[in-house]
Amino acid sequence: MLKAIAIDDEPIALEVIKNLAGHVVFIEIEACFTNSFKAMEHLQQHKTDLVFLDIKMPNISGIDFLKSIPNPPMVIFTTAYSEHAVQSFELDAIDYLLKPFSLPRFLKACNKAHEQYELRKNHGVSAVGQSVFIKSGYEQVRVDLADILYAESVGNYVQFVLAGSSIVSRLTMTEAAELLPAKYFIRVHRSYIVSAKHISKMDKKTVWIGKKELPVGAAYNSGLEALIGKNRKI
Repeated sequence: MLKAIAIDDEPIALEVIKNLAGHVVFIEIEACFTNSFKAMEHLQQHKTDLVFLDIKMPNISGIDFLKSIPNPPMVIFTTAYSEHAVQSFELDAIDYLLKPFSLPRFLKACNKAHEQYELRKNHGVSAVGQSVFIKSGYEQVRVDLADILYAESVGNYVQFVLAGSSIVSRLTMTEAAELLPAKYFIRVHRSYIVSAKHISKMDKKTVWIGKKELPVGAAYNSGLEALIGKNRKI
C-alpha cells in the first residue's frame, strides 16, 4: 500500500483527488494540505511514498516545494497549467496531470507510481557481492559494480553505461542514487551519477569518465571533491 498525501491550495481539488484515490486499491491518502509548509512538516515526521502536488500555490510553488525536500518521495503533479511539464519531468516526477483529469488518466498515473514503488521496494537492483542485478524490461541483468562507468537520466529511465554497452532501467535518478553504493558512486549532476574509480580527471564544472566529458552541477561539487579526496577503490 502506497502512503500518500495531497497538497493543493483549493479544497475542492483535494476532494477530487481523495475521491479518485478511493478507486485505487493500492493507494491510501493519509492527509491533505492547503498549506504547503504544514505538508512539509508532515513529510519530515511521517514516511510518505507519494505526493499529489499542485504547482500554482501561494508562498511557494510546487516546483520549488519539491526542490526544497531532501530525498523527496514520488511526486505526481496536479495542475491546470501545462507550461511546467518539462521542468517537472526534469525533477523526476512520476506524472503530470492536467486539471480537470479523468479517473482513467488518474489511474494511469497511479499505476506508474505503483510500478516505481515496487522497483524501489525491491531496489530494482539486487546486490550479489560486488555485482548487482539491474532490471531491464522483463529481465534481470547481472553487472559487476566495477564495470559501471556512470548512470544517466534519460526521460523516465536511467541508462547505466558500461564499457562498450549500456543497460536501460525504468528508475528515477533518486532511486538510482539509492541503489548504487555511495562508497563507490557519486552524483555529480541532476542527470548523472559516476563511478569514482573511473574518473580520469575533474574540475569544478566537469568530470571525465575516460574520454567522456560530463557536467558537474554546483550543488554536487563539494561531495565529488570529498569522495575523490578519499581515493576509494572498488
